[in-house]
Amino acid sequence: MVNNPIISDRETGLSSEDLTALRENLHEQRLFRQEQLQHIAAATTTRADDLLDQRAAGQVEVRVKLAASARMVLSDVEAALERMDGGRYGLCHLCQGPIARDRLMIVPQARYCARCQQVREAGR
Repeated sequence: MVNNPIISDRETGLSSEDLTALRENLHEQRLFRQEQLQHIAAATTTRADDLLDQRAAGQVEVRVKLAASARMVLSDVEAALERMDGGRYGLCHLCQGPIARDRLMIVPQARYCARCQQVREAGR
């Protein structure tokens, strides 16, 4: 077994066109999440005076949760782009097997194959 495996297109079922489309999708997602975080930060700073208002405090809590979620997705997207650059894209982090093409086309930042993702979610 190799420490830094590089998965072939044949194993993942991904064509070069698929990889190009997935890379573009990931770049779009990264840009969207970066813009989303900028808007959330701007909304938080412009409404700082409203913190005394109960409703505004609830809105701040929602923005904090949205920002945390956006940062998590952004991190996953950037990690997927790094895996692409390193030739490791499409390899499950747990079982080391290929992640199905259909799964990657739906969730291009996926770190796990469908089976391992279910195991992880069941363990929560």
